[in-house]
Amino acid sequence: MQTFFVLLISYLVGSFPTGVIAGRLHGVDLRQHGSGNTGFANALRVLGPKAGIPVLIVDIGKGLIAVMAVSALAGAHSPLGPTGIRIAAGLAAVAGHIWPAFTGFRGGKAVATTAGVFLALSPVATVVALAIWTVVVLATRYISVASIAAAFVLPFGVAIEARVVRTPQPVALVAAAAAMAIAIVVRHRSNMRRLLAGTESKVGWGRKTEGGSQ
Repeated sequence: MQTFFVLLISYLVGSFPTGVIAGRLHGVDLRQHGSGNTGFANALRVLGPKAGIPVLIVDIGKGLIAVMAVSALAGAHSPLGPTGIRIAAGLAAVAGHIWPAFTGFRGGKAVATTAGVFLALSPVATVVALAIWTVVVLATRYISVASIAAAFVLPFGVAIEARVVRTPQPVALVAAAAAMAIAIVVRHRSNMRRLLAGTESKVGWGRKTEGGSQ
């Protein structure tokens, strides 16, 4: 029962509609502008960095809170084990971010909340993936390309870190990273089609309420 409540609360934490709230504070419904996505990239594109960056920070925080705080509610009683319940809480938070209960199950693309989850579970690998994300964004101005690149790198980094630091339940941890990487790539399938067609939008740094790709 405690495990169930941890997963439920983690899902609700992940469902917190950061982008929708940020949009409303600026008089905009993100679901009606840009790509219609409620995550960081569309918030940045539509609302600009003053709103986009807080959305990024809070969405990362949702993953961190689920893994570091909510999972602790299970104590030592979860049949998943101490690492397993942390992984499960993180996955539930990501599910909440993608399919949020508070906004009609229409959410973001999982990148920021996944980063928060793995900052708690595998920090070195996540920092490397975030560094790659940053470099690719600066080099290409395509957030979608950066997100896919970081997702591709994450499971390999997690596997190496788990082996070096002897993380408990390493197979489950790597499997979770791989699942999240696949989810991120799948969520970006429309972006990949636009990239192949040469119509993908590049990130801008000012407020704009038209176009968008994330």
